[in-house]
Amino acid sequence: MHSLIRKVYKALRVVPLFAVGTITNVSTSNPVAALTFDDGPDPVFTPLLLDVLKKHRTKATFFMVGKAAERHPDIVKEVAVAGHAIGNHSWDHPSFPLITGRERRTQIEACEKAIAPYGQRLFRPPYGDQNLLSRLEASWLGYQVIMYSLTAVDWLDHDAEWMKNQVISRIQNGSIILFHDSLFQYRDNRYVDRGPMLNALDMLLTEVSGRFIFVTIPELISQGRPQRAYWIKTTDINILNDRSGPYGEPRRYSKAQ
Repeated sequence: MHSLIRKVYKALRVVPLFAVGTITNVSTSNPVAALTFDDGPDPVFTPLLLDVLKKHRTKATFFMVGKAAERHPDIVKEVAVAGHAIGNHSWDHPSFPLITGRERRTQIEACEKAIAPYGQRLFRPPYGDQNLLSRLEASWLGYQVIMYSLTAVDWLDHDAEWMKNQVISRIQNGSIILFHDSLFQYRDNRYVDRGPMLNALDMLLTEVSGRFIFVTIPELISQGRPQRAYWIKTTDINILNDRSGPYGEPRRYSKAQ
């Protein structure tokens, strides 16, 4: 497996960055950044998040999971009507390097249908997992792949103050910041509560008021030059298999994959 990864990475390095690179941030002199929220919509926490964003007159980008969007179409519409961007985060959150190309395409297309007519051609792979083929397949389907340059690490046991400081200490012009308004899959039920994330976001937006303007991903891209990276990542199978969630038994991966 390690030999295969090295070969794929070596092959990737000879392909022009503009062709297969993944957007991680934007080079700009403007004091702008993008807040992104994965794994929703959530019937409890997404509306609360919208309240926080409205309070601070802030726009964001929501990378939604199709299975959740199909269950909560009213929230999908509410996010769009509020002026936020909506991107594609797959149908049910598998690790893309560990499934077939046909299933990857089906995942993207199913999510696209669930978030229609509000979805934009923005895709973020679940877990941030990607290989060369999955990157190219998203492009073939007409999507820009959007990762991130920093994260609040809000899926673990960190309090609001820690998460707020994690972002403030690293934020720069053009940053793309990862949060979660839901966790589609999680290690323990205690991680479901998005309250600490919401408190961290509220404190963050209060503290940086006047220093940064937060915009949607399309707006951020329009204000500078997208920065791309050769992004290759696969989450450990043991970590993936140690998951549960509210949408039935999650996928289990075998070593053979």
